[in-house]
Amino acid sequence: MSPESKPSLRLASWNIHKAVGTDRRRDADRVLSGIAGLDADIVALQEADFRLGDRPSALPRDRIGQATGLEPLPIGRNAVSLGWHGNALLARPGIRLCGLDHLDLPGHEPRGAVIVDLDTPAPLRIVAVHLGLLRAARRLQLDAIKAALGRHPLRPTVILGDFNEHSRRVGLGRIATPFVILPTAPTFPSRRPFLPLDRMVHSPDLELTPLSPPATRGHQPSDHLPLLAELRWR
Repeated sequence: MSPESKPSLRLASWNIHKAVGTDRRRDADRVLSGIAGLDADIVALQEADFRLGDRPSALPRDRIGQATGLEPLPIGRNAVSLGWHGNALLARPGIRLCGLDHLDLPGHEPRGAVIVDLDTPAPLRIVAVHLGLLRAARRLQLDAIKAALGRHPLRPTVILGDFNEHSRRVGLGRIATPFVILPTAPTFPSRRPFLPLDRMVHSPDLELTPLSPPATRGHQPSDHLPLLAELRWR
């Protein structure tokens, strides 16, 4: 099968900082416009919910579909949250959830990940993550994610989100085998990015090609830039 005939999807990951931009204004419509501009089939969001109380969504759920063409997948912790520990997933209509596993991750901070199996052109598993600020905690969290994946049947997998790891040389060794760490551009801080905090990691049965997200002039919708990639099944 030629590369052109293989099914493909566009994946994105974005820490939206609860819709607070670099001008310190909370503007959900600005974030929704940024999501639409990615033209992605699946978008993993971090900090999509507020931290306190019932953790309500930072984005107006009733405007997501019209503004972005995407639908929130039903992974929320309750009726008002968009996601789990702030991790949310938006997908094109027709991409359906066929498996779901919520993870509470170890560490002093409340962190989590969500494992979803999706009904896509070929089998696909997405692991949406937001890891801790301390490297020791991140290593424990990556171990916990790998252990959780080991309890599931094998499936082509992408782990994506805010890994909070600034180094390109150390810190991700726990996940480097058997996964492939996609080389990506720096995403933080969004005005002058030099830290590659946001990452995509995939199983060897997938091919991911980094894409450049659209540039935003002036104040950025978040303190992170989004990641964008094209996925193909081998």
